Amino acid sequence: MSKVVLLAINSKYVHSSLAIWVVAGGVSRYARLSHDVKVVEATIHQANGEIVERITDFAPDVVGISTYIWNAAKLPELIGSLKEKLPKTTLVLGGPEAMYNAEYWLAHGADHVLRGEGEFSFPSLLDSLSGVQYVPSESECPGEPIDPYSEDYFNTLRGRIVYLETSRGCPFCCSFCLSGGSDVRFFPMDAVKEWIYKLSRSGTQTIKLVDRTFNCDAKRAYELFEYIIGLDTNCCFHFEVAADLFDNRTLSLLGNAPAGRIQLEAGLQSFYEPALKASFRQTGIEKAKKNIKNLLRNGNIHMHVDLIAGLPYETLSIFQDGFDRAFMLGAHTLQLGFLKLLHGSVLRSQAQSLGIQYNPHTPYEISSSHWLSTEDLRTLRETENALQHTYNKSRFLSTLRYALSVSGLRPFTLFHLLGKAAPNHGAHLADYARQIYDCFSKFPNVREDVLLDCMVCDWLGIVKGKNMPQFMRNADRERKQVKKIAENSLGHGLARDEAAILLSGVGVYVDSHDRDPVTGLYRLHFTKL
Repeated sequence: MSKVVLLAINSKYVHSSLAIWVVAGGVSRYARLSHDVKVVEATIHQANGEIVERITDFAPDVVGISTYIWNAAKLPELIGSLKEKLPKTTLVLGGPEAMYNAEYWLAHGADHVLRGEGEFSFPSLLDSLSGVQYVPSESECPGEPIDPYSEDYFNTLRGRIVYLETSRGCPFCCSFCLSGGSDVRFFPMDAVKEWIYKLSRSGTQTIKLVDRTFNCDAKRAYELFEYIIGLDTNCCFHFEVAADLFDNRTLSLLGNAPAGRIQLEAGLQSFYEPALKASFRQTGIEKAKKNIKNLLRNGNIHMHVDLIAGLPYETLSIFQDGFDRAFMLGAHTLQLGFLKLLHGSVLRSQAQSLGIQYNPHTPYEISSSHWLSTEDLRTLRETENALQHTYNKSRFLSTLRYALSVSGLRPFTLFHLLGKAAPNHGAHLADYARQIYDCFSKFPNVREDVLLDCMVCDWLGIVKGKNMPQFMRNADRERKQVKKIAENSLGHGLARDEAAILLSGVGVYVDSHDRDPVTGLYRLHFTKL
């Protein structure tokens, strides 16, 4: 028997690990010898000394570490500390950051680097280290999937985000991705439904499916959507989907889902055909646009749309056009991501021939190319900063709509001007609100009184008016009158700043018991004095 620590280092506390629990389950099922396995979950924000102490307390013979782009920068120092404290312990790395860059990690302290699916390779290695030579057969490995959701898993979950895998692989071959081009292995439907049911009763609020293209099999996707929609739960289920693959039957089903039950993330990546072709990306853009609008029509589905800046042949002006087209779809989140040249990806191997320069350190983001200069990328990052801290967080939405409607500015231009004038790097929300007001008030045709009224309404919807910035406050006596009217109407008390009087003379208040399950915003009520 060996004592084993499996270490996951998550990007935030709210995230949980899936891979490490799958590997733990693999040890229980496939190892020929008995091994004492302890799972340790930490975050990238924890001090290395604290993580090392949690591991050394167990005095393990083997430490297995799950590696990703979000934790790779932390690992060399952590590995060095583990080597110092536990010189006789074997360190094993797995996961995409290790398996596609094995030489680097072996040179930086790892004793072994595993390729492939860790629930099969890791127990085999453990047995081998203990003197038993055993490798699972080809027929054994792809068998019934591991159930990672043990009693220990639920005991450590504590309401964090849950991750769920119902299939493995992806039928598409996108050159920037590591999952593409492999056969899709679908896990048995009975097992998947059992996991979903258990997770829906675990106390978590969000269950994220990690299937790379959940709806690549339309019939199977329909059956799982139908099952999830029929559950008695308040959980939100997040899926990564190809928007162009939805059929009318599934769209109709999703249109009847309880509000907030389903969250969809559709990776459009680009509207520019040469960029999609160069990336081996297969997307029916026009059908995807039509389906996204259909999914948004009933107001019950939270919709994400993703774009990638930096794809081959896409210049700044071309990307701007695509951004505006994506924004006009009206999705709740428009993710502006930057091309990452991942170890093992086809595009990384082509980077030199395509003239793509990128940061050699994680997360390997593009720094320039034949089509985007460093200045162009600065523009894109300024735009992304404003987009992320307003629209994508459902902040100041009516303010954005008003400014766009009267100024004549394109969406990309508006967000870039805001990102350049008011870069947000952890600013207090009240200070950022003032910066937004100062920026937007200079736009053509913007009336400061209407702008301020929009911002007051948005503030109430975001945070129920608590600690409203002084520049938004108006007519304290009338505000108290609005609060009194609201309390009589709602039948319960309001916090001091859950009501306001607008410059237009209309009162506005929020009901802290009434939050939109799709947007997360508090609903506004208006009253005349």
